[in-house]
Amino acid sequence: MVSKKRGKKPVDVEFRSEALAQALERQDMAAVALALRNGNTVVPLLKQGQRDNPLDAGEVWTYRDPATGDVALLLFSDAAHKPENLPSGIGLFSPDWLRRFLTVHAGTITTVFLDVAGPYPMQASPAELLRALDLGA
Repeated sequence: MVSKKRGKKPVDVEFRSEALAQALERQDMAAVALALRNGNTVVPLLKQGQRDNPLDAGEVWTYRDPATGDVALLLFSDAAHKPENLPSGIGLFSPDWLRRFLTVHAGTITTVFLDVAGPYPMQASPAELLRALDLGA
């Protein structure tokens, strides 16, 4: 007879930021900044982090324009807004993570797209987002 291990139920994580979705719908940069400062953001991952290692967040996917070499970071208010042609992995990251990531990669990332495929896309520079994130620090 095979026994089944009883463990804790996996946590049901919602990969959505309602505040960010509403701010993007209004195209309100101040509200977007507030949502990014106070909530999590959905980020596409090239490689998922190791489940048993909380320090391994995975490998963030970025887009490099083949014509110019410019690198874009894509952020989403909802996992449902991530286009199917992007890698299937996603992560839900905090404002502190976003601040650190943008700071470390400020010399590489040229633009940040929010909900790039809609329904209400916006674009900002990493410097703009860092200023918005730092206002809450």
